Amino acid sequence: MNSFARTTAAMALATVLALVSGCGGSDSDDGDDPDAKAPRKVTYLTSFGNFGRDAYAWVAKDKGYFEEAGFDVQIKPGQGTGGVIPAVVSGQAQFGPIDLTGGLLNLGSGQAKDFVAVAAIQQRTMAAIASTEGNGITAPKDLEGKRLADTPGSVVRNLFPTYARLAGVDAAKVTWVNGDAQTLMGTLASGAVDGIGQFVVGEPTIEAVTKKKPVLLPYSDVIPDLYGNVLITSKKLAEQEPEMVKRFSAALLKGLEYSLANSKEAAEILQRNVDATNPAAAAAELELMAAYVRPEGSGATLGTVDSGRVAKSIALLEDADALPEGMTPEQIIDFDLVPKA
Repeated sequence: MNSFARTTAAMALATVLALVSGCGGSDSDDGDDPDAKAPRKVTYLTSFGNFGRDAYAWVAKDKGYFEEAGFDVQIKPGQGTGGVIPAVVSGQAQFGPIDLTGGLLNLGSGQAKDFVAVAAIQQRTMAAIASTEGNGITAPKDLEGKRLADTPGSVVRNLFPTYARLAGVDAAKVTWVNGDAQTLMGTLASGAVDGIGQFVVGEPTIEAVTKKKPVLLPYSDVIPDLYGNVLITSKKLAEQEPEMVKRFSAALLKGLEYSLANSKEAAEILQRNVDATNPAAAAAELELMAAYVRPEGSGATLGTVDSGRVAKSIALLEDADALPEGMTPEQIIDFDLVPKA
């Protein structure tokens, strides 16, 4: 009996130890933590095609910043504010940059909802009308009677009525036609249109494509104090996984900072991933963009958003009858997730 009891006790002890060992292994492997199993798959849309101004996303991927933050990121070309917002809201993509003013206009008109901005990419708007010498456009008033192209939902196009009103242009005398992000410059080069919606940093690429001297009419000359691109995500993701959103935002901004400090390398990284890249033009775009990302007096921290400035932008757009009264910065910015100065 004593021998039998000892054998039974030993077997019971072995079973307990096996169970404890199994439980311990589960804890050490973080089996219940999805981030510990594999990188989180995320789709990111660029702001507008695959130009130099968007190279920072490719840099964040190439340098391993996304991977370090726990993400496996697929980068796809965006089609402007009007294309990025619905893709993010519907879950086709989790993140993407839009022009903040374009986002306000979409939100105020009821065209879009359920998205929030979580970081600033540019502290000033880069929206502009771009043309080339010989098209008879040197000032805003010259746009009357001209034919312009842009994607239907772009901020340049959506903000044009406000720009025209403040610049003394009769918007009814300007014809807009639909274009695609990747072919707009070619359309301008062909002479099919007199101008296109574009960001001011597109100047080097316009010159490379059209072989002519670019002419730009920046919206910031007429509508000061507007923010440029901001990173957005869906309200659902921001509310349910705020720490995940912060990690992604930090990795992207790290790529942005590296790109501005190493524009030629960033352009080369873009070229390795996008065959159509003109590396010289891409690097020049990044160099021009630097002043918009961190202008003098904006502070050292990338990505910050000032509630007071956003409120001023809203008031300006309300005065121009572009927004309904009563909108607040908190309706479009999640200040709990925005980087702190």
